[in-house]
Amino acid sequence: MSENALTMKGLRVSYGSIEALKGIDIKVNKGQIVALLGSNGAGKTTTLRKISGVLDAKDGIVDFKNHDITKMSPNKIATLGIIQSPEGRQVFRDLTVEENLKIGAYTVKDQKTIQKNFERVYRYFPVLKERKNQVGSTLSGGEQQMLAIGRALMGSPKLLLLDEPSLGLAPLIVKSIFEIIKEIRADGTTVLIVEQNALQTLKIADYAYVLEVGKITMEGSAEELRNNPQLIEAYLGGKKE
Repeated sequence: MSENALTMKGLRVSYGSIEALKGIDIKVNKGQIVALLGSNGAGKTTTLRKISGVLDAKDGIVDFKNHDITKMSPNKIATLGIIQSPEGRQVFRDLTVEENLKIGAYTVKDQKTIQKNFERVYRYFPVLKERKNQVGSTLSGGEQQMLAIGRALMGSPKLLLLDEPSLGLAPLIVKSIFEIIKEIRADGTTVLIVEQNALQTLKIADYAYVLEVGKITMEGSAEELRNNPQLIEAYLGGKKE
């Protein structure tokens, strides 16, 4: 039986009178890539923001490795090992690649670990090493996405939250980034990925949930969902690669 890294039970989150999450249950098993799929406005980013502690829950529990993190501060949650790579990349445009990465390591106190993390990031993304003295604004969209993921990895995540890593990128770059996400999992980091690109995500995920207007409408192994006619119709226009 797999060990749960993260469990959400009955999670409700509201923005004023609008309920964005309507009592969702999600489990992320240790060592897996778990996907949260859905269209714009489904509540995917809200889910990640709640896990990270940026939003308050109206009801429900978020548990990480037997720690109740439902009401914990974002900083405390990050020190437990939950690190997010945000939607839209949000790199510091006036800082160099290396400076951006160093900011990601703010919760890590050990210099040897920071050095190891640099080596790990540069192994995944050699282009960042080549560009380490360039400022963020001079990078392409794909390189900025690599930097955003690299910055998150600098914090030694036990659970890496990825918010729309394929957004706005060319298909070849997307394929490359998804291959790296598989490597990150193979190296022992659990991943929860939020995506609209259902097909590519299901190719690398172990398990997936489909979120529609704040409710989980489907879940199962990635293979099951990849072969599910409803999902193919909803996300892939009735076509399957």
